[in-house]
Parts: sequence; C-alpha cells; structure tokens
Amino acid sequence: MSDIFDKFSLKGKTALVTGGAGLLGREFCLTLAQAGAVVFAADINPASAQAVAEELSQLGLEAYGVALDVTHPDSVEAVVEQIVSQTDRLDILVNSAAMDPKFDPEHAQNNSNAFETYPLSSWQEALNVNLTGPFLVSQAVARQMVKQKKGSIINICSTYGLGGPDQRIYEKPGQPKVFKPVYYTVTKAGILGLTKYLATYYANSEIRVNALTPGGVYNHHDEEFVRNYSARTVLGRMANKDEMNGALLFLASDASSYMTGGNVIVDGGWTAW
Repeated sequence: MSDIFDKFSLKGKTALVTGGAGLLGREFCLTLAQAGAVVFAADINPASAQAVAEELSQLGLEAYGVALDVTHPDSVEAVVEQIVSQTDRLDILVNSAAMDPKFDPEHAQNNSNAFETYPLSSWQEALNVNLTGPFLVSQAVARQMVKQKKGSIINICSTYGLGGPDQRIYEKPGQPKVFKPVYYTVTKAGILGLTKYLATYYANSEIRVNALTPGGVYNHHDEEFVRNYSARTVLGRMANKDEMNGALLFLASDASSYMTGGNVIVDGGWTAW
C-alpha cells in the first residue's frame, strides 16, 4: 500500500508556471519545486523570472527562469520547445499570468474608470492577456501532454469570476469612486469556461484540467481596504500569499487523480455567505 504523501510527490515531473514572478506565481513555483518538480518560472519580465529561479536554486531546488509573452504564439511555442528539449517532458501547467489592477501599477490609472467610460483599448489588452494567453499556452502544452498521455493543467481564477465584485469595498470617504474594472470578472469567468471545455475535450484520458480560485490575497493594501474586504469574508481576513499552495499541489499531483473540470475555491468563505 502506497503512502498517502507519495501521491503529493512531483518527483520526475516538469512544471511550467506562467506569471511565475508574480505574487502567487512565485509561491506556486516554490511549492512545485519543493514537491520535487523541475520548475520553469515564466514571466514577461525575464529578469524577474530569472530572479525566482535563482532564489529556488539557492534552496537546492531545480528551477529555470524563461521569458514568456503569453499573447504571442511564437513566444509560447519557443518556451514549450525549450522545456521539452531540456527535460523531455511537460507534466504540469499553471496558467497564472494575468492583468490584475492590484498588481499592475502600469494600468492603475484605469481603476477609477466607470464602466460607461472604460477604454476599449484597455478592455482588448486585458482579454488578450487574461484569456487568449491561457488559450495559447494550454494549446501548446496540451500537444506535449497528448504525446505523454497524461498531464495536469491548472487555471488560476478568482472569486470575481464567480460573481461580480462588491464595488463598495473600494470606496473611500471624500475621494472619487474607484471600481474594479469590468475585464477582470469577465476574463476570470471565461477562465472557468476554458477549464470545463478542456476537461471535457480530453475526456477518457489522463489529461486533467482544473481551476484554482483564490480569494483576496494581502499585498500591502491600505488599512481601509483590508478592513472592508475582511468584513466580507467568513474568516474575517485576507489570505496570506502562501495559503493557495496546498490546493495547488493537490491539483498538480496524483492526489487529485480523480478530479477534472473542477474548481477549488480558497476564499476564506467569501462565497459562502
């Protein structure tokens, strides 16, 4: 009889994490590497991706940083080709790269825009990164998984993909109203659709596709926002950045071998009310 903990082992497996230098992406890279996988941290910022890889290497883990623009097919194909050439396999894909106004200061000026005036260019850019990106990467990786006859794809969603945001938590007395942009709910809901489509597309195979839905993760938010957000959760607080790692490892490993097309929600009870 095998030990239950053996099911969580990723020894001999190779993983690709898009957005690997992000707040959660780095955590995902660390988790997969600690479980024994060879990890490729992919990010649009090559220096940041390399920094994550070097950090993991210093811990005695095997990790590599690669530059990846998820919106460009040539970039996606080149990264997948590099990984397969280097390790002869690709077992796990974590689609974590996304535009999110909490983490992208470059797009922060659009946070205050009401739906009625939200720029078309910003909408199209977000759809390209948040939906077309996972489509392109999943497509390229799936071709290798089909050859291997096995694999696990994990799409990172959001509670805002399950329901619209409570815009009231972004309000501040005496300041102009700000809004969580329309694209975030739309694209994260789309990620759930992509998850279910791919899961059923690969029916009767060992290629599994699931979603992981985090709640709000603390990232140096101001006190008023933290207070407003926490009041909406059953646990009364925001998540720490490492609190998605257990669920991610479950989905990446054989511990979830009978699960596909599912969605693991780790939101502190946000959606339980």
